[in-house]
Amino acid sequence: MPAVTIRPSAKSPKPAPTARRAAPTPAGQLDEGPLHRILGYRLAQATVTTLQVFEAQVAAAFDLRPVEFTVLALVHENPGVTGGQLATALAVTPSNITMWIDRLSRRGFVEREPHAQDRRALHIRLSAAGAEVVRQATERLFEGEHHAMTALTPGERMLLVELLDKVGRARASR
Repeated sequence: MPAVTIRPSAKSPKPAPTARRAAPTPAGQLDEGPLHRILGYRLAQATVTTLQVFEAQVAAAFDLRPVEFTVLALVHENPGVTGGQLATALAVTPSNITMWIDRLSRRGFVEREPHAQDRRALHIRLSAAGAEVVRQATERLFEGEHHAMTALTPGERMLLVELLDKVGRARASR
């Protein structure tokens, strides 16, 4: 079967030539071709690694999904946040946030308090149990990522975090 070549459209900038062939996928040993230079693909591949760390270190130990951990961590850092603020921060619908807050509330990790000016809004705070889960889970994630990312020097890791932060913040400027 002949190889298929992907050519950039007239509107797309031509990717810079590479001196060598791109490395194969980490698992599966497939040639990535131009995918190797596409940021979204690279982020998806890196996400596979970080989700494996999450599953091994947090998911089973605390019965949490990544988004639930994220909600808990955001509430921990922003006591009194509203569901609307969380929905905006995570780019999800308010109904999804309500569902996750309900689940975390049933487990005793978060508490809701009425908003002083808006009867429809509720402030969300961590319970003592929720704060302890965030503390332990965060510690486990830092350690798990450290072990999983031994290919990176501490400086490279800090640079990667800074660059990913810039990519994420680009969403706000659109």
